[in-house]
Parts: sequence; structure tokens; C-alpha cells
Amino acid sequence: MSPELRRGLPVVAAAGLFAAVGRLIVPVMVQLVLDHGVIGPDGYRPGVVWILSVAALGAVLVVAAASRFALIRLVRMAESALLGLRVRAFEHIHRLSLATHTETRRGVLVARVTSDIEAMAIFMQWGAMSWTINPVLILATLAVMLFYSWQLTLLVLVLHLLVLPFMRWVQRRQIAAHSRVRDRVADTMGHASETVSAAAVIRAYGYRGAVRDRLDRAVDRQYQAQMSAFKWWAFLMPTVDLVSSVALAAALVAGVTWSEELGIGAGGLVAFVFLVRLLMRPISEIGEVFDNTQAALAAWWKVMGVLDTPVEVVEPEPAEAQELPAGPLGVEVRSVDFAYRTGALVLRGVDVSILPDANVAVVGETGSGKTTFARLLARLADPATGEVVVGGVDLRAVAPEARRRSIRMVPQDGFLFAATIEDNIRYGRPGATAADAAAAIDELGLRAWVDGLPAGMQTPVGQRGGRLSVGERQLVALARAQVADPGLLILDEATSAVDPETEEALAAAMAHLAVGRTTVSVAHRLSTAERADLVLVFDDGRVVEQGTHRDLVAAGGVYARLHRSWVGNTRQTAVRVKAQPG
Repeated sequence: MSPELRRGLPVVAAAGLFAAVGRLIVPVMVQLVLDHGVIGPDGYRPGVVWILSVAALGAVLVVAAASRFALIRLVRMAESALLGLRVRAFEHIHRLSLATHTETRRGVLVARVTSDIEAMAIFMQWGAMSWTINPVLILATLAVMLFYSWQLTLLVLVLHLLVLPFMRWVQRRQIAAHSRVRDRVADTMGHASETVSAAAVIRAYGYRGAVRDRLDRAVDRQYQAQMSAFKWWAFLMPTVDLVSSVALAAALVAGVTWSEELGIGAGGLVAFVFLVRLLMRPISEIGEVFDNTQAALAAWWKVMGVLDTPVEVVEPEPAEAQELPAGPLGVEVRSVDFAYRTGALVLRGVDVSILPDANVAVVGETGSGKTTFARLLARLADPATGEVVVGGVDLRAVAPEARRRSIRMVPQDGFLFAATIEDNIRYGRPGATAADAAAAIDELGLRAWVDGLPAGMQTPVGQRGGRLSVGERQLVALARAQVADPGLLILDEATSAVDPETEEALAAAMAHLAVGRTTVSVAHRLSTAERADLVLVFDDGRVVEQGTHRDLVAAGGVYARLHRSWVGNTRQTAVRVKAQPG
């Protein structure tokens, strides 16, 4: 149980129990008014009626205040608990391995921390209060009913017990139906997220109809699942109401017919009818509460499924965690194998030694293991066998804060947040100022580019940096890395072609950024490999060649073949550019 629930639940339970017991005062007061103030031996006694009525009114007001207090306290407690759960789920998702994020649709994980927790919030704000008060109210009402007539109480109880097997049968189907609803909601969110993020591609290729059909099918599946879950609630609710009404009618008929044999007078019978009506309210709510509870339980299990997903990249204990040295960091990769959860090895027997302050280019065909190798250097995943040593320390023993401070990876998509250029650069280091962001731009020689933007450093970049080109997003990402000032910089170059001016700015920025630190670049450009101190050539998950650009070209191996392909593509591009009119 969360700390929020442990602190707040006793108070809520006490207030709820008081409110539940307080509701029994009204039927008792009605019986006293009838027996002692209206039809008693002394006839009508207005003084008694007024006193008892005022007392009943006071009791009702106190019960209403207690109920309001319990409800407000419950909502606060529930929101605090769910806030903690949402944060824990969000943090856990960010600690999961790349394999989990790759295998899971983005919308599914988003649903776990949004719609699923919202389903639990709805339950906590109403269903939890119902489960707190109603059982006590039912038991207390039955106890008072027994005081008036155990025979009539037994009659009412037996009629209600007959519906319990049916309710259990419905409950099993409700929980399965609501589990399907949570799956369908996550599926719909995944399709919607994918459709929105790929809007430009959808319009460019005329996929609007096909994508709309796929999204419509996802929405229709969610609708069908929700209707399937709703039909059980719609089936249960009238059944419970019918049984409660039959029980009330049976008690009333039996009480009137055999009042003398049962030893219950007119006032007692009226009070008993009030008590049966009071009993009907929580019982009639069972159908709706059950539906609400099953939805919350289904959502709870989905969220718990995320929290129970093992974290494969386990951080060291704080007492055992080690720091990384300052300055450029050397890298030793020793006998590393790596495979994702399903499939063959992606890296096989990788042995690499990178000196501090070196500028290294990693090249290879698509699928050769370049990006996976770069991710291991940033500890976005751990090797299956072998070890990655940075600055003389096994990465698995490095304190997470030290790793994030000293090792930075710039992904090829240059992900940016929906903020200004300045804000995105300042994300590079906690506490970075506007002056730090401006200094990073100047140090990388990007001032002319920034000054050419509509609002300079305050230019909004849009969602995921959509207002900037691929190359411009990389420029901002490089400036962000400059602010971070890591000892090891890992750069996964963008595969998309950029205009010559941006290409030149990128080359100059990367040259400035490499000064004073170790740089490992997953190279997709000929110029990056040509100026590197060391080139690592990957093929089918292995480092098949390593050396300088000049030596590898002369060797006539895999790199020489890649180099010829690069040169050919570059010449073809240059010819096409010259052939364009104007």
C-alpha cells in the first residue's frame, strides 16, 4: 500500500463509518415519532414530534457533513496516491531497456500512465467511497432490522442471497471484458499517435484513406469492447433492482398480514420499510460499483504489468557506484556479444580500444551493428557477454549521474522538445543558463545560422522539432551536447540528405565539438570518416577492419568498397545539382 493510502485511509474509513451508522438514525426517529408522538397511547403529542424531528434534522446535517468530509479527504488521498503511481510508472518506463521500447507500441505505454490511471482515479473518487461505506451500512442496517423483526429480516436476506451466484458469474465476465477494453484503448492510442506523428508522410504519399481505415478499425474495436463490458453492467443493474423491490414488497406484505404474530407494530413496520429502502440503496449500487471496480482492476493490472517488467539495465548500489574521471575518456570494449530479446546476435566478439581524445568513425552497411554498438557505449543496454569499460571503469559500475554527466549520445533524429532553440540547448545540463546556450552556439560557429532564424534563439522548434529541417535539428542537438561538455560524445549522424550550407555548418560544428573530448560518430557521410583518427568497420555484427581512412582505402577491403560507393553517390549528387536549371 502506498504511503498516501496508509496515512489517509484510517481517517476516511472512520468518517465513512460514522456517516454510514448515522443514516440509521432517521428510520429509528420515524418509529419513535409514530409510536410516541402520533399513534401512541397518549395520542398526538406535537412537542414530542417537534423534538424528535429537530433531533433527526440535526443528525442528518451531521451525517451530511461527515460524508462531505470523507469524500473530500478520499479524493485528496486518491489523487495523491495516483500521482505517486503515475510518477513511478513513468520513471519505470524510462528505465526499461531499448528492447522493451522497441517491441511495445508507443501508445500502449502512454495509455498505462494516462487512461489506465484515469480509470483508477474514477474508481477512487466514487467506487472506493462506496466500498468503504456500503458494507458497514448493510451490516448495521441488518442489525437494526433484526432488532425489529428477525423473521422479516431473514426473508429479505434470503431473497437477496439468491442473486449472489448470478453476481459472481457476471463479475468474472466483467473483469475479462474490461481487460479487453484497456487493451483496445492502448491500441487506439498507438494508432492515433502514429497517425499524428506521421502526418507529413501520410499526406505526401496519399495514405490518408488507408490510415483512416486502420484508425477507424481500431476505434471500432474499442467501441465493441466497451459495449461488451457495458452490457454486463446493464444486465446486472436491473436484476439487483428487481430483487430489492421484490424483497421490499414481500417484507411489507408479510408485516401487514402477520403483524401480531411477528410482534411488530405500525411504527416498527414503517421503520422496517425505511430500513429495507436504506438497504436497497447500497445493494442497488452494487451493479455500477462492480462495473467501476472491474474497470479499475483491469487498469491496475495493466499498470502493474508495466511496473513488474524487469529493468535489464540495473544501476549499481549508491555505496558501490564509481565516478568517471574528468576530461576525455578512453574506451575498452572487450569480447562483447549482444542480442535483443528475440533474434540472433547483433554484435559478435567485438574488441575495440579507443584512446582518450580520439575522433572515431563507425561505418558499415545498414544492419551491421553500428547503432547498437553506439548504444552500448552510452549504456542504453548492457552486453550479453563481455564488458564495456569507459575511463577505466566498467560502465555497469558507474553511478548513473556520473554516466549522464560524462557520456552523451546525440541520436540521428536530433530529437527536440516543443520549446525554443535556447530551451532545447539548455536541456543539455541541469542549471544551464541562457548565457551557456549562447556560448555553445558561438563555440560551435553557429551564430550566423541562429541570427538568420526568425526569432533567433527564441525561435520555437515545434513538436519534436518539426519546424526545423533534419540538419538544423542536429545543429541544435550538437549545441546541447556542447553545453553538457561530456568526456565521451557519441554521435549518430542523420541519414537524411541535408543542403550544402547545413552540411558545411554540421561539419564545422562537429569539428569544434570534438575538441577536448573523445568522439565516436556513427558515420553516414564520407567527410566524417575521412577526418577521423580511427575508423571502425562493422560487418554482420563484427569489427572486420579498423585503422585510418587512408590505410583502409589502400587495403582494398570492406571499407574500400564502402568508400567507392560513397564517392559514386557523391558524384551522382553533384552531377544532378549542376544539371538543375538556374
